[in-house]
Amino acid sequence: QVQLVESGGGLVQAGDSLRLSCTASGRTFSDYAVGWFRQAPGKAREFVAAISWSVSMTYYADSVKGRFTISRDNAKNTVYLQMNSLKPEDTAVYYCAADQLYGSSWFRAAEETEYDNWGQGTQVTVSS
Repeated sequence: QVQLVESGGGLVQAGDSLRLSCTASGRTFSDYAVGWFRQAPGKAREFVAAISWSVSMTYYADSVKGRFTISRDNAKNTVYLQMNSLKPEDTAVYYCAADQLYGSSWFRAAEETEYDNWGQGTQVTVSS
């Protein structure tokens, strides 16, 4: 088990940037793949981006591809989500999740059921 804490959310204007952080404690964080998900009011939680344990693979939802970048610093037990060119439709609570997704499990990184460890979420609000 790892414990996850998100930070970096806030209120910004359309076109602005934010960087979210997901900091872990507990087990060896470098063994875990990490995904970012988001949930807008009245909508289901959706996948945003994921990064493998080895850092060599990343995966993005089409809606954020080219605008968001996921990265990790295992020495700091932290995964980042750099969000550029933010749009009002990016408004949501953003959650990070972690689990040991090895081999073929990585291909299900967009599925929230693959993750057993979740943070509490951080609010991102983008005004038009």
